[in-house]
Amino acid sequence: MPLFHYFRVKNITFAKLMRFEPRAGCKAGRTCFSLLLAMACWVFAATNFDTLQSSFVQRWGAAAQPKFEAWRKLMNGLTDVSDQERIKRVNSFINQQVLFGEDSAIWGQVDYWATPLETLGRSAGDCEDFAIAKYFTLLQVGVQPDKLRLIYVRAKTGTSDATQAHMVLAYYVAPDAEPLVMDNLISDIRPASRRPDLVPIFSFNGSGVFAGVSGSGIAAGGTGRLSRWEDLLRRAKAEGFE
Repeated sequence: MPLFHYFRVKNITFAKLMRFEPRAGCKAGRTCFSLLLAMACWVFAATNFDTLQSSFVQRWGAAAQPKFEAWRKLMNGLTDVSDQERIKRVNSFINQQVLFGEDSAIWGQVDYWATPLETLGRSAGDCEDFAIAKYFTLLQVGVQPDKLRLIYVRAKTGTSDATQAHMVLAYYVAPDAEPLVMDNLISDIRPASRRPDLVPIFSFNGSGVFAGVSGSGIAAGGTGRLSRWEDLLRRAKAEGFE
């Protein structure tokens, strides 16, 4: 994920992630904040499943329709359950239905953010696609946007100190609570304190952009990379999300 080369926030733990409010005069920060805020409202309203299904079948064919039906059945069964049950079942569903792959192999691009329908259609995605699909799905079944954050991390691999760029989705039962981490690398959902292999770098959701305790914002070039949300929204809207 090349995006990591643009964010260099050091000495952050999950407990230290806090909201970043763009300062007056910070044009790039305001642009990024507005974009993310628009995303939250737009995604939460995207419930026209008949239109989505039509777009899905048109692109991926009738043979792929069971994939959409399984996703729809999942969401229909999560309207009247607890958030804990929602995150458990959504995390399990996406991890089981999607195979990990690099963007270059799946989409022929170095860095591509897939819509949930694209990820389901391909049945493949990288860590960003897993996290984004879970995020969209949880919003659809009623999880409040401010309880979810997409978090860029450095993930330790093996027994060495080597790390790799990675993305996870976190659920916060309360703003100051320890988050629960949804990940495609492991099947179970664990509190952040039980994920010492992850070092958070940067996080965001529909309400704002989050950095370290200094609240100093994003490194130069970061907001340009977040313009991938614009492309993601454009493609998802064309699929039927409203």
